[in-house]
Formats: sequence, structure tokens, C-alpha cells
Amino acid sequence: MTELLQRILPTVQKPGRYTGGEFNEIKKDPDSVRVNIAFCFPDTYEIGMSNVGMRILYGVMNQMDGVWCQRVFAPWGDMEKAMMEHNLPLWALESQSPVRDFDMIAFTIGYEMCYANILNMLRLSGIPLRSKDRPGLKNIVFSGGVCAYNPEPLAEFVDFFALGEGEDITVEIVSLYDRAKAEGWSKEDFLLAVSKIPSVYVPSFYRHEYAADGTLQAIVPLHDAPAKVTKRIVEDLDSAYWPTKMIVPSTEIVHDRANLEVFRGCIRGCRFCQAGFSCRPVRKKSPEVLYRQAVETLEDSGNNEITLSSLSTSDYRGLKELTDKMIPYCEQNRVNLSVPSLRADNFSRELMEKLQTVRKSGLTFAPEAGTQRLRDVINKNLSEDEILTTCRNAFSGGWNNVKLYFMLGLPTETDEDVLGIAELVYKVIQTWKEHATNKKRGLRVHVATAYFVPKPHTPFQWEQQITPDEYLRRCRLLKSHFYSKSIEYDYHGPDLSRLEAVFARGDRRLGVVIEEAMKSGAKLDGWDEYFNYGIWFDAFEKCGIDPDFYTVRGYGEDEILPWDTIDVGVSKKFLQRERRRAYEATITPDCREGCAGCGANSLLKEVQCDA
Repeated sequence: MTELLQRILPTVQKPGRYTGGEFNEIKKDPDSVRVNIAFCFPDTYEIGMSNVGMRILYGVMNQMDGVWCQRVFAPWGDMEKAMMEHNLPLWALESQSPVRDFDMIAFTIGYEMCYANILNMLRLSGIPLRSKDRPGLKNIVFSGGVCAYNPEPLAEFVDFFALGEGEDITVEIVSLYDRAKAEGWSKEDFLLAVSKIPSVYVPSFYRHEYAADGTLQAIVPLHDAPAKVTKRIVEDLDSAYWPTKMIVPSTEIVHDRANLEVFRGCIRGCRFCQAGFSCRPVRKKSPEVLYRQAVETLEDSGNNEITLSSLSTSDYRGLKELTDKMIPYCEQNRVNLSVPSLRADNFSRELMEKLQTVRKSGLTFAPEAGTQRLRDVINKNLSEDEILTTCRNAFSGGWNNVKLYFMLGLPTETDEDVLGIAELVYKVIQTWKEHATNKKRGLRVHVATAYFVPKPHTPFQWEQQITPDEYLRRCRLLKSHFYSKSIEYDYHGPDLSRLEAVFARGDRRLGVVIEEAMKSGAKLDGWDEYFNYGIWFDAFEKCGIDPDFYTVRGYGEDEILPWDTIDVGVSKKFLQRERRRAYEATITPDCREGCAGCGANSLLKEVQCDA
């Protein structure tokens, strides 16, 4: 650690964010390292250290001979100010080396509102923002994560994107770079070679042409680049790398616990859910492997809580067998077992009672819509009776806190659907009155509504987003029908979700907006303390770009979409069929009732979908 940094640390909040030195961090002899990688998370330490994907890829890259992967996080405002005042460039935690000294700079991106952070981190590192201004093989910037499924807003800044699950493709990319560096390749030679690796997208190898009305007219591949780039998946999760030696953070993080990923993909087909479609097909781990990984992680890290994570954990076929193994261990070692991502249609009383023996907290469910018609439109496959039956089981088992999440602005939504949320909440309250066994503590129903954001690679990717004013009107309408003191209601502000929609479905013309906003002070937009919608509004105005083009306009089904080059395994024909079924309020059964023909099974070579 430099003397300058030692002087600065006592003056900032949470200095542990910036020091490294945690238990299980990976140190290597610099003289033995051929490829140095700065693995950047475009948010703060406490968010990034909670990210499971970052934990996995950190371990994968550091297992490679001659490769040292080090972590970099976005600084909080007080540290950024000190860095600017003292001309201190952004550094990596493991060695405190400046990011600008690294060969490769990798970003994992899971949220569109981190885009300004990416540019800000490059700026703080003293690295040119645009790919064309980084001519050499040093400081190659590449990215992955769910936002890479529409890479276009970042096309001018990122040299290439790795699509899909990174355990295998990252090794291939870094190995190729190792060779390129040893043989003295040019950057162009490296990009040509890396574009031949399946699932790598090089945006500079595609020319986007626009019509007079601003819509995308053509995507022209260059340098023999493929017309479609298909995501990578890991087929056998039992043999895939898992970080049982997790870094123990030096300061409190958002999810300060061990994580256990039980399966990938989702059997459901919620038509708004990008992860549910882009993470297909379903692949699971065996209960035996999961139990071993849980014990190894807990005993190595000393955590007193572990979470079973997936998109829908209660859909895991081996959940009973796994919890039967884990609960005795957790009881004996005073470890809390958390099972989030539960569905109201398959969360059994038996599972509730099992979890109650190690931890009893509030229950969280996401009906998403208040009426059965709208739940059928979005293909939630969840009935009111299933919701109320689950609540009855919970209340009769002693639970008194329930969180219910909904969305406003879903396609075909009417005021009747909005008021249906209030009606459903009051039925939940009535259920508690009739079946609760622990009424002394009273009931708390936390209701939250989010502003619907149409996402790429979903049946709703073509939909209009309602205006912010209309969203707020629906929030006020709903709030005016909540009379019980047992209800706690909050709703997401519209500004952030409007920008999320712009960048989720945006094209590469948005790069100038992101750069302009960052230069004007946009950063850490996911934090209330820093988000400033005015900065973004001014950036759109200055760049002559109308955000409504990407939101309330909607997209035509015959329109070329900015992300059409990217193939997540689910066909556009299937998404269009699902959209038609939505407008008919017709459900598509989940994968276990029968294959709907989405196309994701084509990604599997050696195993079959585990749905």
C-alpha cells in the first residue's frame, strides 16, 4: 500500500473497501505472472463482493498458470474526490497496482445503470474511454454479464464481449491473449483471433446502418464476423468450478453470507423476465455435490448463514433431499439457512417448518399482478388460491410478515388490474385474521410495486413502456385504496426505471449520451445518494437523442433490433408466439409439463435439459 493511500484512508468512509488483504484473497509472485487482469465490478465493494459470478470467475482465472486476476471496485464519492485531489489513479486490491498497468481489464455487468460507472472507472484509471483510442495490446477491455445480451450502448468503449456463462470461455480468451502477448500481436490481430472463439462478440466488426426515421436498417458483419453470436453455457454443473474458498470481506457487504447455486435456468416462462429466457436451458447440481460445497464453504469462511440461490429455488427437484442433509448440519453449527426465490405455488408447509428450525423470517413472494387475467398475460402460472393457500399455511405456522412484489405498466394493464392488487392484499389480511396462530405480534404486509421495463430476449421486448406520469398515476390510484395499518407500501421512482428501459433496448448511438453524462458527474446511479436524473436529461438534450424513442415508442416485430446479432438460444419466432399468447391471456405451461419449443435445448450437446 502506498504511503499516499495510507494517509487518505482515515479520511474516507469504510476504508476497508480499498485495502484488500482479506482472508482467501489470492496473491501471486509478480515475476511468475505473464497476464495481469483487472477484474472490475462497476459498483462499490459491498455490492461487488456479494456477486456470485465475480467470485466464480476470480477463482477460474487465478487457477490458470501465469495469470493473476485482481479485483477492482468503484470508489465511493469521498474516495473519488480524494483520488482526484491527490492525482491517485484507480488501483487493484490485491497489489495496489494502478489499473492502467494491467494487460486486460474485465467488467462484469448485471445492471444497465452501471454504464456510467464503467466509463468513470476507466477515466479514474487514466485509460482512454473509447476502444479506437486504445491502439495497443495493453488495456484490452472486455465484458460479460447479463447486460452483454444487448451490448450496443457500450459498443464504442468495450473491445469485445464474452456472452453467456464464463467458466470455459474466459479461460479460452485469456489463453489466447497470453499467446498474443508472447508473440507480439497487434490489437487488430488479437481481435480477429478472439472473434473466432465461439460466443465472443467484437462490436467494431459490425456496422449498424439507420433509416431516416431512426430505426435500425441493417447490421453488416465485417472481417468475416459471424451473423449471429451464440451464448456459451456450462453443461455439467457438478464438475464446474465453484469457489468454496470464498474471500471473507473486510467490511460488511450487502449479502454477507455464503451462497450455494443449486441450478441454472428456469422452468417458468414469465414473459417479462430476461433472466428466465436468457439463462435457459435448465441444468442442476446434485444434492450430494451441493452439500459438500456447502460444508466446505462454511467451514473455510466461518460464515453463519448460507443461501440456496437460483432463479426459482423451490423448483429445484432435489430441494427436499438437500434440506434434509443441510438442516441438521446447520442446527449443530448454528448456521442460518436461507431459501429465497420461492414460488407461492410450490412452497410447502413441510419446507416452512424445516426452515423454521434454523431461521424464521418474513416470507417474500412476487405475484407481479393483482388479477388472474393479467397474471395469465405475463404467464405467471400462479392462481389467487395458490397465493392465499401459501399465506394460510404460513400464518398458521406462526409467520406474521409477508412481502408481496408487483409491477405496474405491464402490457394490457388497466385500472381494474391495478385495483386488483389492493383486493388481493386485503384477502391476504383476511387470511391472517382467520388462520394466524400468533396474533399478538400483529401482521405486516409489505407491498412494493416496480415500473415495468421491457427487456431484450423476452416476449415483451417489443412493448411500449408507459410514461412516467402514467406510472405515478397508477401508483397513486393503488395507494388510495390501501386503508389498513398493516400495509406498508412503497414504489420505485420512475426516473431510474425509464433510463433502465432506454439502455436495456438501446443502440450504439447512446454511447455519446453515457459519455456526456459521466463527464457531467453521473456515477453510482443505483444509489439514491448519487442518482441525478437532471444530468441524464441534459445529456440526452445536448446529444440530440430522444429517450422516448427507446421507451414509449415500442418496437415493431418486423423491425431490426439492436441486439439481433446476439443469440441466447431462444428463437425470435418463439418469443413472437409468446407475445401473441400474452395478448390472448393464454398461459404456456412450465417446462416440466411439456417442452414449449423455445430452442434452448439446441445449446446442449452431451446432456438434456434438467427441467
